[in-house]
Amino acid sequence: MSNCAICDIFCNKYVLSTIFVLVCIKIWYKATMGECRSKKRMNGKTVIVTGANSGIGKETARDLARRGARVILACRNLKLGKEAQDEIIETTGNKNVVLYKLDLASLSSVREFARTVIKMESRLDVLVNNAGAGGLPNKKSVDGLQILMQVNHFGPFLLTILLLDLLKKSAPSRIIMVSSLMHHFSTLKVDNLNYEKSFSGMMNYADSKLANILMANELARKLKGTGVTSNSLHPGVVMTHLWRQLPSLARVIMDQMARIFFKTSLEGAQTSIYLAVSEDVEGVSGKYFVDCKEAYMSRAARNEQLAKKVWEKSEELVSLKASERLYL
Repeated sequence: MSNCAICDIFCNKYVLSTIFVLVCIKIWYKATMGECRSKKRMNGKTVIVTGANSGIGKETARDLARRGARVILACRNLKLGKEAQDEIIETTGNKNVVLYKLDLASLSSVREFARTVIKMESRLDVLVNNAGAGGLPNKKSVDGLQILMQVNHFGPFLLTILLLDLLKKSAPSRIIMVSSLMHHFSTLKVDNLNYEKSFSGMMNYADSKLANILMANELARKLKGTGVTSNSLHPGVVMTHLWRQLPSLARVIMDQMARIFFKTSLEGAQTSIYLAVSEDVEGVSGKYFVDCKEAYMSRAARNEQLAKKVWEKSEELVSLKASERLYL
């Protein structure tokens, strides 16, 4: 294509209009983006961040380490986790950053991780349930659970319950669930929570994110008066590896869109950091946040009866033991 032809394309009024609109959207997005402005230190505090080897999980862990916290990186891939650990220690100067293995696709791994934390740690001030996946195929895990629902919901659900006793002993403490705006599109049904009857790839991710909020809200009710708060958040559309399981063409498209519109991992981590440290949310529980401020959650997410039923069904599906239920 000649230089003149290229010039003709970019001088076309429709192309110019489209570019103008995209630029305006980007400017608006940047202008409304939340930022955690709290300067609070976390010395003497212990924090767990799941999925901390990359993306917003790593940036959340890095920020909390910079504030002086003891940060536990809970990662499935120990090689990548070690690289993240070394990088965070180097960039923050905080050597109190440790790595434990956690594979949310295995309930035995979740239980082993919880046992390790309870044995090795004297306190837990913040649990950031950050790890998640998108675009996974419809298959069952080793536990017979739909794989994406296990990674995004059943695994974090069990993990949080197992760590409740330590969180209560460390109160005031905080539980943070990284959910998504996609929860607004969920058609989740309790009798199909594990996709026993039907499966929709389009709804799979949205259902898991609604389950996150329902869990956080039910926890807030169950933990009232204990000093442990539970909140959820949408980090924004972030340039992460969340969609690495998508087909190659879809990944290329998502990558190009990400470069124009999406937040960086650091920008996407701001609301997680805000909920972990900010004085503004001391004692606040059962709320949903976007860009470091409380936001509107869907009608389904506010349904207390649905939350209770999803909780009970989740207990059944993860085979919660009587001894584990004692933490509630």
